Amino acid sequence: MSVERSDIEKIATLARIRIDEKEVPEVVNRLNDILGMVDKMQSIDTSGVEPMANPLDASQRLRADTVSENNQRDRFQDIAPNAENGLYLVPKVIE
Repeated sequence: MSVERSDIEKIATLARIRIDEKEVPEVVNRLNDILGMVDKMQSIDTSGVEPMANPLDASQRLRADTVSENNQRDRFQDIAPNAENGLYLVPKVIE
């Protein structure tokens, strides 16, 4: 797969970013390099490789699941602009 100037202009428009005319050839080259690297990586046979979550084979230390603060929901809802039955009411945003 290769990226062309028109692709960069289209992507920039969709992403609402501005790319200088002088920088477009550099962006095209860099994206083509990245896509070339992805193609190389996809061509490697990984059927005998077991997936791993962490390359360091480390485990995450977990903290105790204990309550560390008092429940202040009622206090917060008393100062909320609009709350009902334990829920915050907000204006409809999507029609």
